[in-house]
Amino acid sequence: MSAAQPGSSPTYAAGDAASKPYAAEDTGYGWVVFAGTMLAIVGILNVIYGIAAIDNSTFFVNDAKYVISDLNTWGWVVLITGAAQLLTAFGVWARNTFAKWLGIAFASLNGIGMLLMLPAYPFLSISLFAVDVLIVYGLAVHGGHRQEA
Repeated sequence: MSAAQPGSSPTYAAGDAASKPYAAEDTGYGWVVFAGTMLAIVGILNVIYGIAAIDNSTFFVNDAKYVISDLNTWGWVVLITGAAQLLTAFGVWARNTFAKWLGIAFASLNGIGMLLMLPAYPFLSISLFAVDVLIVYGLAVHGGHRQEA
């Protein structure tokens, strides 16, 4: 670091990357943490809603017509997807590249599943679909691994 005048911002030498306040590859890490956190929250919600759907709870609309199968089947699909999303969130936080791709896949599948569950609970399905879109964006754009120089 070169000498700076009092009150001015510090300047860094070209080879002084280790002493910079943050590295260039960490600029999108907030999105990765956000995507992992949302993946965990959506996973927990999917586990809860999957159990409620399997139990034929009165939480969901009773006489809704589904595109594929019935509420009990969708409950199992959502429960299994939610458990996988919850486990994948830990891999995303650990910056595992395979977990990033798995997170994109599970968020995409969950988004499609939420659109198919629209008859059961419309506002919940739309809001979770929007969160899934943000997860895919955060992981696809900012979830890359660090490149060695």
